[in-house]
Amino acid sequence: MTRTIHAIMYTMVSKWYKLKPKAVFLRRKGFSIRKVEKCLKIPRSTLSGWFKNIQLTKKQKGKLYHEWKNALVKARVKAVIWHNAQKQTRLGLAQSQAQETLKNIKLDDSNILDLALAILYLGEGFKKAIGTGMGNSDPAILRFFITALKRIYNVPIKQIKCALHLRSDQNPDKLKKFWSNKLNIPLKNFGATSIDQRTYGSKTYSNYKGVCVITCSNVAIQRKLMYLSNLYCKEVTKKYWGA
Repeated sequence: MTRTIHAIMYTMVSKWYKLKPKAVFLRRKGFSIRKVEKCLKIPRSTLSGWFKNIQLTKKQKGKLYHEWKNALVKARVKAVIWHNAQKQTRLGLAQSQAQETLKNIKLDDSNILDLALAILYLGEGFKKAIGTGMGNSDPAILRFFITALKRIYNVPIKQIKCALHLRSDQNPDKLKKFWSNKLNIPLKNFGATSIDQRTYGSKTYSNYKGVCVITCSNVAIQRKLMYLSNLYCKEVTKKYWGA
């Protein structure tokens, strides 16, 4: 058994050793260890031992460094492409899962809509104001808020008031029109615009349209939503946590 192992090891060493002159020749020509390894199929550990006394010229070292930098850039580009592809796959999975969940929800169920509004209000709504209100920079969230107020609580458009909170370099008139179109709220429903004085001298991102505050004077809606959201959270935790 021992003789067999020695014979195998001798064969392997002999095979690589026969390639040593070619490997050394390539190294002296300025080839990187990685290239020699790939070309001759010799383990890097063996090549490192063979090459330890070989001195490359300054020009050769410079060339290898340049090749290394280019390879690094290419590797990073490939990594970015791979990560982006993986991200798109995960996003696609999340979207399909969300769509599957949505299929099981009755969109015309007023109780589900009321609960969704209550949970949203718990996180985003005004709690201490004398009325019902919410501020956000995302038109989609505010569209849902207005839609739910109209469908569940029959709040007429004329009772929904809007106010903008903008940065100093933003145009109030232009953004009133933007929010009016996005929310389908008449311009006459918009009140005074508030400008953040702390933003003077700093530039605003083009996709930021400020914060739009939506309010209606019916405080009873606020109270109902807060009770509903808190009670729902307590019931769920009680059921699954037993407390």
